[in-house]
Amino acid sequence: MRDESLLPAGVALLDWYDSHARVLPWRIGPADRRAGVTPDPYVVWLSEIMLQQTTVAAVREKFLRFVMLWPEVGALAAAEDAQVMAEWAGLGYYARARNLLKCARVVAGKLDGRFPDTREELLALPGVGPYTAAAIASIAFDRVEVVVDGNVERVVARLFDVDAPLPKAKPELTRLAGLLTPETRPGDHAQAMMDLGATICTPTAPACGICPLLNVCAAHASGRAPELPRKEPKKPKPVRLGYAYVARRIDGALLLETRPEKGLLGGMLAWPGTEWNSAPQAAVPVAGNWQSLDGEVRHTFTHFHLRLAVEIAAVPNDARPNRGAFIPARDFRPEALPTVMRKVWNLASPALGSL
Repeated sequence: MRDESLLPAGVALLDWYDSHARVLPWRIGPADRRAGVTPDPYVVWLSEIMLQQTTVAAVREKFLRFVMLWPEVGALAAAEDAQVMAEWAGLGYYARARNLLKCARVVAGKLDGRFPDTREELLALPGVGPYTAAAIASIAFDRVEVVVDGNVERVVARLFDVDAPLPKAKPELTRLAGLLTPETRPGDHAQAMMDLGATICTPTAPACGICPLLNVCAAHASGRAPELPRKEPKKPKPVRLGYAYVARRIDGALLLETRPEKGLLGGMLAWPGTEWNSAPQAAVPVAGNWQSLDGEVRHTFTHFHLRLAVEIAAVPNDARPNRGAFIPARDFRPEALPTVMRKVWNLASPALGSL
Protein backbone atom coordinates (compact mmCIF):
# COMPACT_ATOMS: atom_id res chain seq x y z
CA MET A 1 0.00 0.00 0.00
CA ARG A 2 1.27 3.44 -0.88
CA ASP A 3 2.30 5.90 1.84
CA GLU A 4 0.26 9.03 1.07
CA SER A 5 2.82 11.20 2.87
CA LEU A 6 5.14 10.44 -0.05
CA LEU A 7 2.69 11.81 -2.62
CA PRO A 8 4.56 15.12 -3.16
CA ALA A 9 7.78 13.20 -3.76
CA GLY A 10 6.03 11.00 -6.31
CA VAL A 11 4.67 14.04 -8.14
CA ALA A 12 8.13 15.63 -8.15
CA LEU A 13 9.65 12.42 -9.54
CA LEU A 14 7.14 12.20 -12.40
CA ASP A 15 7.57 15.91 -13.18
CA TRP A 16 11.31 15.31 -13.40
CA TYR A 17 10.76 12.24 -15.61
CA ASP A 18 8.51 14.18 -17.96
CA SER A 19 11.43 16.51 -18.66
CA HIS A 20 14.43 14.21 -18.30
CA ALA A 21 13.38 10.69 -19.35
CA ARG A 22 16.11 8.83 -21.19
CA VAL A 23 15.43 8.29 -24.87
CA LEU A 24 15.60 4.53 -25.35
CA PRO A 25 14.67 2.61 -28.51
CA TRP A 26 12.22 0.38 -26.65
CA ARG A 27 10.54 3.14 -24.65
CA ILE A 28 7.40 5.17 -25.27
CA GLY A 29 8.36 8.55 -23.84
CA PRO A 30 6.15 10.70 -21.59
CA ALA A 31 5.02 13.00 -24.42
CA ASP A 32 3.96 10.08 -26.61
CA ARG A 33 2.16 8.51 -23.65
CA ARG A 34 0.20 11.70 -23.15
CA ALA A 35 -0.64 11.67 -26.86
CA GLY A 36 -2.21 8.24 -26.45
CA VAL A 37 0.62 6.06 -27.77
CA THR A 38 0.75 2.77 -25.89
CA PRO A 39 3.78 0.50 -25.48
CA ASP A 40 4.09 -2.64 -27.57
CA PRO A 41 4.19 -5.54 -25.06
CA TYR A 42 6.50 -7.48 -27.39
CA VAL A 43 9.00 -4.63 -27.38
CA VAL A 44 8.78 -4.22 -23.60
CA TRP A 45 9.21 -7.96 -23.02
CA LEU A 46 12.14 -8.23 -25.45
CA SER A 47 13.97 -5.28 -23.91
CA GLU A 48 13.43 -6.48 -20.35
CA ILE A 49 14.81 -9.94 -21.15
CA MET A 50 17.82 -8.40 -22.90
CA LEU A 51 18.48 -5.98 -20.03
CA GLN A 52 18.73 -8.71 -17.39
CA GLN A 53 22.27 -8.66 -15.98
CA THR A 54 23.31 -6.34 -18.83
CA THR A 55 23.70 -2.61 -19.43
CA VAL A 56 21.64 -0.32 -21.63
CA ALA A 57 24.77 0.43 -23.68
CA ALA A 58 25.35 -3.26 -24.39
CA VAL A 59 21.71 -3.90 -25.30
CA ARG A 60 20.84 -0.92 -27.51
CA GLU A 61 22.29 -2.13 -30.84
CA LYS A 62 21.33 -5.76 -30.21
CA PHE A 63 17.75 -4.72 -29.54
CA LEU A 64 17.55 -2.70 -32.75
CA ARG A 65 18.95 -5.65 -34.68
CA PHE A 66 16.38 -8.03 -33.15
CA VAL A 67 13.37 -5.86 -33.92
CA MET A 68 14.63 -5.33 -37.45
CA LEU A 69 14.91 -9.09 -38.02
CA TRP A 70 11.85 -10.07 -35.99
CA PRO A 71 9.47 -7.10 -35.61
CA GLU A 72 6.75 -9.05 -33.78
CA VAL A 73 6.49 -12.12 -31.61
CA GLY A 74 5.27 -14.42 -34.38
CA ALA A 75 8.33 -13.67 -36.47
CA LEU A 76 10.65 -14.41 -33.56
CA ALA A 77 8.77 -17.61 -32.77
CA ALA A 78 9.31 -18.81 -36.35
CA ALA A 79 13.03 -18.01 -36.37
CA GLU A 80 15.68 -20.73 -36.43
CA ASP A 81 17.25 -21.40 -33.06
CA ALA A 82 20.79 -21.11 -34.42
CA GLN A 83 20.12 -17.70 -35.95
CA VAL A 84 18.66 -16.30 -32.75
CA MET A 85 21.52 -17.68 -30.67
CA ALA A 86 24.02 -16.16 -33.10
CA GLU A 87 22.34 -12.76 -32.91
CA TRP A 88 22.31 -12.98 -29.12
CA ALA A 89 26.09 -13.60 -29.01
CA GLY A 90 27.88 -11.10 -26.81
CA LEU A 91 24.99 -10.44 -24.43
CA GLY A 92 25.90 -13.32 -22.12
CA TYR A 93 23.64 -15.39 -19.88
CA TYR A 94 22.64 -17.51 -22.86
CA ALA A 95 19.83 -19.33 -21.07
CA ARG A 96 17.93 -16.07 -21.61
CA ALA A 97 18.12 -16.55 -25.37
CA ARG A 98 16.83 -20.12 -25.14
CA ASN A 99 13.97 -19.01 -22.92
CA LEU A 100 13.32 -16.06 -25.23
CA LEU A 101 12.53 -18.49 -28.05
CA LYS A 102 10.47 -20.75 -25.78
CA CYS A 103 8.44 -17.78 -24.55
CA ALA A 104 7.90 -16.38 -28.06
CA ARG A 105 6.59 -19.75 -29.20
CA VAL A 106 4.20 -20.02 -26.25
CA VAL A 107 2.84 -16.51 -26.86
CA ALA A 108 2.62 -16.94 -30.64
CA GLY A 109 1.08 -20.39 -30.40
CA LYS A 110 -0.94 -20.98 -27.26
CA LEU A 111 -1.79 -17.30 -26.65
CA ASP A 112 -2.49 -16.25 -30.25
CA GLY A 113 0.30 -13.67 -30.22
CA ARG A 114 -1.00 -11.75 -27.19
CA PHE A 115 1.10 -11.24 -24.09
CA PRO A 116 -0.74 -11.62 -20.77
CA ASP A 117 -1.38 -8.31 -19.02
CA THR A 118 -1.08 -9.38 -15.37
CA ARG A 119 1.94 -10.22 -13.29
CA GLU A 120 0.53 -13.61 -12.33
CA GLU A 121 -0.07 -14.69 -15.93
CA LEU A 122 3.28 -13.31 -17.09
CA LEU A 123 5.06 -15.37 -14.43
CA ALA A 124 3.81 -18.53 -16.16
CA LEU A 125 5.86 -17.72 -19.30
CA PRO A 126 9.31 -19.27 -19.84
CA GLY A 127 12.13 -17.04 -18.67
CA VAL A 128 9.87 -14.50 -16.94
CA GLY A 129 10.66 -14.09 -13.26
CA PRO A 130 9.14 -11.83 -10.59
CA TYR A 131 11.02 -8.67 -11.58
CA THR A 132 10.42 -9.11 -15.31
CA ALA A 133 6.74 -9.92 -14.82
CA ALA A 134 6.26 -6.80 -12.69
CA ALA A 135 8.16 -4.64 -15.19
CA ILE A 136 6.17 -5.84 -18.20
CA ALA A 137 2.83 -5.54 -16.38
CA SER A 138 3.69 -2.03 -15.20
CA ILE A 139 5.37 -0.59 -18.30
CA ALA A 140 3.36 -2.31 -21.04
CA PHE A 141 -0.04 -2.41 -19.34
CA ASP A 142 0.19 0.29 -16.62
CA ARG A 143 -0.58 -2.20 -13.89
CA VAL A 144 0.20 -1.14 -10.33
CA GLU A 145 3.22 -3.34 -9.64
CA VAL A 146 6.38 -2.86 -7.60
CA VAL A 147 9.31 -2.86 -10.02
CA VAL A 148 12.70 -3.15 -8.34
CA ASP A 149 15.95 -3.51 -10.26
CA GLY A 150 19.45 -2.61 -9.11
CA ASN A 151 18.95 1.08 -9.80
CA VAL A 152 15.71 1.14 -7.83
CA GLU A 153 17.29 -0.74 -4.91
CA ARG A 154 19.94 1.95 -4.68
CA VAL A 155 17.42 4.81 -4.83
CA VAL A 156 15.20 3.25 -2.18
CA ALA A 157 18.10 2.34 0.12
CA ARG A 158 19.15 5.98 0.10
CA LEU A 159 15.68 7.50 0.34
CA PHE A 160 14.94 5.49 3.48
CA ASP A 161 18.54 5.28 4.77
CA VAL A 162 18.47 1.47 4.86
CA ASP A 163 21.58 0.17 6.61
CA ALA A 164 21.01 -3.57 6.08
CA PRO A 165 23.33 -4.91 3.35
CA LEU A 166 22.33 -6.46 0.06
CA PRO A 167 21.23 -9.09 -0.76
CA LYS A 168 19.60 -9.53 2.67
CA ALA A 169 17.92 -6.13 2.36
CA LYS A 170 16.07 -7.00 -0.87
CA PRO A 171 12.69 -7.87 0.75
CA GLU A 172 12.73 -4.67 2.81
CA LEU A 173 13.72 -2.54 -0.17
CA THR A 174 10.89 -4.07 -2.21
CA ARG A 175 8.44 -3.30 0.59
CA LEU A 176 9.62 0.30 0.77
CA ALA A 177 9.49 0.66 -3.02
CA GLY A 178 5.85 -0.40 -2.76
CA LEU A 179 5.17 2.60 -0.52
CA LEU A 180 6.28 4.83 -3.39
CA THR A 181 4.42 3.10 -6.23
CA PRO A 182 1.44 5.23 -7.34
CA GLU A 183 -1.92 4.09 -8.68
CA THR A 184 -1.68 6.57 -11.55
CA ARG A 185 1.08 6.29 -14.16
CA PRO A 186 2.74 3.30 -12.45
CA GLY A 187 4.62 2.43 -15.63
CA ASP A 188 6.13 5.88 -15.90
CA HIS A 189 6.92 5.81 -12.18
CA ALA A 190 8.82 2.53 -12.59
CA GLN A 191 10.86 3.96 -15.45
CA ALA A 192 11.42 7.23 -13.59
CA MET A 193 12.91 5.34 -10.64
CA MET A 194 15.21 3.41 -13.00
CA ASP A 195 16.28 6.62 -14.76
CA LEU A 196 16.91 8.38 -11.46
CA GLY A 197 19.23 5.59 -10.38
CA ALA A 198 20.98 5.44 -13.74
CA THR A 199 21.59 9.17 -14.17
CA ILE A 200 21.53 10.95 -10.78
CA CYS A 201 21.45 8.49 -7.88
CA THR A 202 24.48 6.68 -9.29
CA PRO A 203 26.60 4.10 -7.42
CA THR A 204 29.43 6.57 -6.82
CA ALA A 205 29.31 10.36 -6.54
CA PRO A 206 25.50 10.72 -6.71
CA ALA A 207 24.42 14.14 -8.02
CA CYS A 208 22.27 14.90 -5.00
CA GLY A 209 22.11 18.62 -5.73
CA ILE A 210 19.90 18.10 -8.80
CA CYS A 211 17.87 15.17 -7.47
CA PRO A 212 14.08 15.74 -7.48
CA LEU A 213 13.83 13.71 -4.27
CA LEU A 214 16.58 15.56 -2.40
CA ASN A 215 14.22 17.00 0.23
CA VAL A 216 12.87 13.59 1.27
CA CYS A 217 16.11 11.60 1.07
CA ALA A 218 17.03 10.34 4.53
CA ALA A 219 20.52 9.21 3.51
CA HIS A 220 21.33 12.63 2.08
CA ALA A 221 20.20 14.20 5.35
CA SER A 222 22.43 11.83 7.32
CA GLY A 223 25.36 12.27 4.93
CA ARG A 224 25.43 8.57 4.09
CA ALA A 225 24.10 8.59 0.53
CA PRO A 226 27.40 7.75 -1.23
CA GLU A 227 27.97 4.68 0.97
CA LEU A 228 24.53 3.11 0.45
CA PRO A 229 23.38 0.54 -0.29
CA ARG A 230 25.79 -1.55 1.70
CA LYS A 231 26.75 -4.92 0.28
CA GLU A 232 28.02 -8.07 1.89
CA PRO A 233 31.60 -8.95 0.89
CA LYS A 234 31.78 -11.20 -2.15
CA LYS A 235 33.46 -14.56 -1.87
CA PRO A 236 36.51 -15.02 -4.12
CA LYS A 237 35.67 -16.74 -7.41
CA PRO A 238 37.41 -20.04 -8.13
CA VAL A 239 39.53 -20.47 -11.27
CA ARG A 240 38.75 -23.19 -13.81
CA LEU A 241 41.01 -24.30 -16.63
CA GLY A 242 40.37 -25.76 -20.05
CA TYR A 243 41.55 -26.24 -23.63
CA ALA A 244 40.04 -24.79 -26.80
CA TYR A 245 40.89 -26.25 -30.21
CA VAL A 246 40.82 -24.26 -33.45
CA ALA A 247 41.19 -26.44 -36.55
CA ARG A 248 41.20 -25.11 -40.09
CA ARG A 249 41.00 -27.23 -43.22
CA ILE A 250 43.14 -26.50 -46.28
CA ASP A 251 40.05 -25.00 -47.96
CA GLY A 252 39.62 -22.58 -45.04
CA ALA A 253 36.67 -24.27 -43.32
CA LEU A 254 36.73 -24.09 -39.53
CA LEU A 255 35.73 -26.76 -37.03
CA LEU A 256 32.99 -25.63 -34.63
CA GLU A 257 30.36 -27.31 -32.52
CA THR A 258 27.06 -26.39 -30.90
CA ARG A 259 27.28 -26.66 -27.15
CA PRO A 260 24.67 -28.76 -25.31
CA GLU A 261 21.48 -26.84 -24.64
CA LYS A 262 21.83 -27.20 -20.88
CA GLY A 263 24.76 -25.58 -19.13
CA LEU A 264 26.99 -22.60 -19.80
CA LEU A 265 26.80 -21.19 -23.32
CA GLY A 266 24.04 -23.69 -23.99
CA GLY A 267 23.04 -23.88 -27.64
CA MET A 268 25.83 -21.51 -28.71
CA LEU A 269 28.38 -22.03 -31.45
CA ALA A 270 31.81 -22.75 -29.96
CA TRP A 271 35.25 -24.12 -30.59
CA PRO A 272 35.55 -27.75 -29.48
CA GLY A 273 37.22 -28.00 -26.12
CA THR A 274 37.56 -29.82 -22.85
CA GLU A 275 35.60 -29.65 -19.65
CA TRP A 276 36.37 -26.62 -17.50
CA ASN A 277 37.76 -27.74 -14.16
CA SER A 278 40.94 -27.72 -12.07
CA ALA A 279 42.75 -30.35 -14.16
CA PRO A 280 41.32 -30.67 -17.69
CA GLN A 281 42.39 -33.57 -19.87
CA ALA A 282 43.41 -32.82 -23.44
CA ALA A 283 40.84 -34.06 -25.98
CA VAL A 284 41.59 -32.99 -29.56
CA PRO A 285 38.50 -33.09 -31.81
CA VAL A 286 40.29 -34.18 -35.00
CA ALA A 287 43.64 -35.70 -35.90
CA GLY A 288 46.26 -33.12 -36.79
CA ASN A 289 49.59 -31.51 -35.93
CA TRP A 290 48.34 -29.48 -32.99
CA GLN A 291 50.37 -26.51 -31.79
CA SER A 292 49.99 -24.71 -28.47
CA LEU A 293 49.77 -20.93 -28.64
CA ASP A 294 51.59 -18.59 -26.34
CA GLY A 295 49.27 -16.81 -23.99
CA GLU A 296 45.82 -17.83 -22.87
CA VAL A 297 42.24 -16.66 -22.98
CA ARG A 298 40.81 -15.29 -19.75
CA HIS A 299 37.12 -14.77 -19.14
CA THR A 300 34.95 -14.28 -16.08
CA PHE A 301 31.57 -15.90 -15.61
CA THR A 302 29.18 -15.22 -12.75
CA HIS A 303 30.61 -17.87 -10.46
CA PHE A 304 34.17 -18.47 -11.66
CA HIS A 305 37.14 -17.23 -13.65
CA LEU A 306 38.09 -19.25 -16.74
CA ARG A 307 41.55 -19.64 -18.27
CA LEU A 308 41.76 -21.41 -21.62
CA ALA A 309 44.86 -22.77 -23.34
CA VAL A 310 44.40 -22.56 -27.10
CA GLU A 311 45.71 -25.07 -29.64
CA ILE A 312 45.55 -24.74 -33.42
CA ALA A 313 46.00 -27.13 -36.33
CA ALA A 314 45.76 -27.22 -40.11
CA VAL A 315 44.05 -30.41 -41.29
CA PRO A 316 43.35 -31.93 -44.72
CA ASN A 317 40.04 -31.44 -46.51
CA ASP A 318 39.05 -35.05 -45.85
CA ALA A 319 39.62 -34.75 -42.08
CA ARG A 320 36.92 -36.44 -40.01
CA PRO A 321 36.32 -34.83 -36.61
CA ASN A 322 35.05 -36.83 -33.67
CA ARG A 323 32.71 -33.96 -32.79
CA GLY A 324 31.48 -30.76 -34.35
CA ALA A 325 31.42 -29.93 -38.04
CA PHE A 326 33.44 -27.84 -40.46
CA ILE A 327 31.88 -24.52 -41.45
CA PRO A 328 32.93 -22.99 -44.79
CA ALA A 329 34.99 -19.83 -44.41
CA ARG A 330 32.33 -17.80 -46.25
CA ASP A 331 29.73 -18.76 -43.61
CA PHE A 332 31.88 -18.10 -40.55
CA ARG A 333 30.96 -14.97 -38.56
CA PRO A 334 33.14 -14.30 -35.50
CA GLU A 335 30.42 -12.01 -34.14
CA ALA A 336 28.10 -15.03 -33.90
CA LEU A 337 30.36 -16.51 -31.23
CA PRO A 338 29.87 -15.89 -27.52
CA THR A 339 32.43 -13.51 -26.06
CA VAL A 340 34.79 -16.12 -24.63
CA MET A 341 34.87 -17.99 -27.94
CA ARG A 342 35.49 -14.75 -29.80
CA LYS A 343 38.48 -14.21 -27.53
CA VAL A 344 39.76 -17.64 -28.56
CA TRP A 345 39.41 -16.66 -32.23
CA ASN A 346 41.19 -13.36 -31.67
CA LEU A 347 44.15 -15.22 -30.20
CA ALA A 348 44.17 -18.04 -32.77
CA SER A 349 43.43 -16.25 -36.04
CA PRO A 350 46.79 -14.47 -36.50
CA ALA A 351 48.66 -17.74 -35.91
CA LEU A 352 46.49 -19.74 -38.33
CA GLY A 353 47.93 -17.78 -41.23
CA SER A 354 51.40 -19.26 -40.60
CA LEU A 355 50.24 -22.92 -40.68
